[in-house]
Amino acid sequence: MPEADLRPAPGARPAPIPLTVLTGFLGAGKTTVLNGLLRDPALADTLVIINELGDVALDHLLVEEVEDGLVLLSAGCLCCTVRGDLVTTLEDLLRRRDNGRIEPFRRILIETTGLADPAPVLSVVLDHPYLSIRFVLAAVVTVVDAVNGVPSLHRHPEAVRQVALADRLLVSKTDLAAGPAADALETRLRTLNPVAPIIRVVDGSVDAATVLGGGLFDPDGKIGDVAAWLSSAGDEAAAEPVHSGSVQAFTLRSQRPIGAGAFDTFTEILRATFGSRILRLKGLVEFAERPGRPVVVHGVQHLLHVPAELPEWPDADRTTRLVVIVDDLPREPIERLWNAFAGRPEVDRPDAAALVDNPLAPATLAR
Repeated sequence: MPEADLRPAPGARPAPIPLTVLTGFLGAGKTTVLNGLLRDPALADTLVIINELGDVALDHLLVEEVEDGLVLLSAGCLCCTVRGDLVTTLEDLLRRRDNGRIEPFRRILIETTGLADPAPVLSVVLDHPYLSIRFVLAAVVTVVDAVNGVPSLHRHPEAVRQVALADRLLVSKTDLAAGPAADALETRLRTLNPVAPIIRVVDGSVDAATVLGGGLFDPDGKIGDVAAWLSSAGDEAAAEPVHSGSVQAFTLRSQRPIGAGAFDTFTEILRATFGSRILRLKGLVEFAERPGRPVVVHGVQHLLHVPAELPEWPDADRTTRLVVIVDDLPREPIERLWNAFAGRPEVDRPDAAALVDNPLAPATLAR
């Protein structure tokens, strides 16, 4: 694609660059999936960041070294390793892109180690004053092994968090696992994460458009398929809470618009009180000040991405709904807080200080 199509006009604010995180537990087949993705022409104009180039079997895809730390792959995308700090790496890549020292990439794909918790990687973007403007989180894609996935989820909390934080779940090695075993794994995954689509990978083959497409933002900075991103089917499944050990997911709803100030207070109390135990928060919110123009809300742990306003509702369901995935946290205090601010206007709002001091006790209501 010509550079003029990717670089903003002089003085214009650049469109955010979608960022996808590819994760999965040790032995899940993440490298096989990555190889399959990199063969797909859909990943042209993509920059791939991996932890250590030597640890990933991509040698047959390498074409040439275009600059220190950057390698051009046969699919037309660039690949680099994280040199020290991820913030430094991302800032350096943006400078090279903006200065014309490298071809202007349209998206970034970050591959993590098998033991990595995706949340710190996401916080690099969401919590950085500059990177949060230049990048937007497109999706967390988690690869799960159909053969050893259930034992890994039973023994390793890192694997559980990788699944709970995912926007899409890829089940690998399905050609090696019997049908009932794969079905049992999918049932387990659905209890951990009821909103992420589950995609079976056969012989390592995966469609890049399926994995990277249908996100909140497309590479041109436009609003994408929000209904797919929110996953309507998963939203219905989460209408009642589902549990898997310490992780549970549920949906908060409101038939009435909520005031922007009330929503800000709700999220501030939520983040200040529960912090990292809020794994994901994603949904659509209608503010009373802007009726008919819902806002996309996307949060990871205590961090919220910059909200995006839609010109209209993406589907027939015109209610405010927030899918919440939590770790080691009861549903009741969050639902009580939400009802006080949005869902049940007849209930007085709780005293914030009292709730923060003792969030699991019965709500102290301001009179």
